[in-house]
Amino acid sequence: MVLVHGGGGKAFPAWADHWAQRGYAALAMDLSGNDPNGRLPDGGPDQSDATKFRDFTAAEAKEMWTYHAVAAVILGHSLLETQKEVDKRRIGITGISWGGYLTCIVAGLDHRLKVAVPVYGCGFLDQNSFWVPTFEKMPAEIRQRWVALFDPSQYLGEVDCPILFLNGSNDFAYPMDSYQKSYRLVKKSPMSLSLRIRLPHGHNWTFKEVDAFVDSQLKGGEPVPSLAEMKIAGDVASARFHSKVPVVKTEFNYTTDSGPWQKREWKTIDASREAESIISVRVPKERPLVCFLSLTDERDVTITTPHVELK
Repeated sequence: MVLVHGGGGKAFPAWADHWAQRGYAALAMDLSGNDPNGRLPDGGPDQSDATKFRDFTAAEAKEMWTYHAVAAVILGHSLLETQKEVDKRRIGITGISWGGYLTCIVAGLDHRLKVAVPVYGCGFLDQNSFWVPTFEKMPAEIRQRWVALFDPSQYLGEVDCPILFLNGSNDFAYPMDSYQKSYRLVKKSPMSLSLRIRLPHGHNWTFKEVDAFVDSQLKGGEPVPSLAEMKIAGDVASARFHSKVPVVKTEFNYTTDSGPWQKREWKTIDASREAESIISVRVPKERPLVCFLSLTDERDVTITTPHVELK
């Protein structure tokens, strides 16, 4: 597994240990130009926002942090391939926050990968994200160049390995509208989604969804549940599902708030299971309404439908 840290992160030994203890070879790298003792003299661009979003010409694109970070991740994959203990036909990637952002890009570029899991990170950062004020201050030419070269929306359409997107309903950096636009771009491969209500943002690598999804693709483990698009007919929302692992919980998650995604209050109620293949629930009458269904199996793995907005 190729492990890609987020902002303020580093080559976390504990993250590599997590995967090693589960039977994987894992590579955790530093993308900020540091070694264990501090900044390297030839470490390349640092990972500060000032460096990520600086003014640059087309000729300077290869000196930008994203370019260097993507190259480092792809080279890390190549390094793993050369190790005698590694089956190069079974290598995946996961990244957290800015590492999730990079995972979205790399998964669209490096078609050797067999599975990808971006956590939090997504594209359309100029449209809605923590960094919108930064984009608003950019000269139009620089902003357009940055988006064309470095926004994951330019690459997600080329992802051709199974991919799981995992994020929180109120994430401060990667809100649900940009997140949905991002995962909707994946057309060439199976896509799974796990939206978690008020999930904290941080360097957390112990998500059971990530482990189970990767195991299902690389080790022949039981697949995560599949959950079809939610349909709303009259006052009933429903979705078909399939799970080889017994399901222990089905829920309907919704908010009647509007405004910034980060400030919306979410509610969760139980949903019914019909004939072990359909989840259904009566939809609240309040509008506006944003809602999605979720399913949790006995491994505590949660998969969700995309959210739907009703005006």
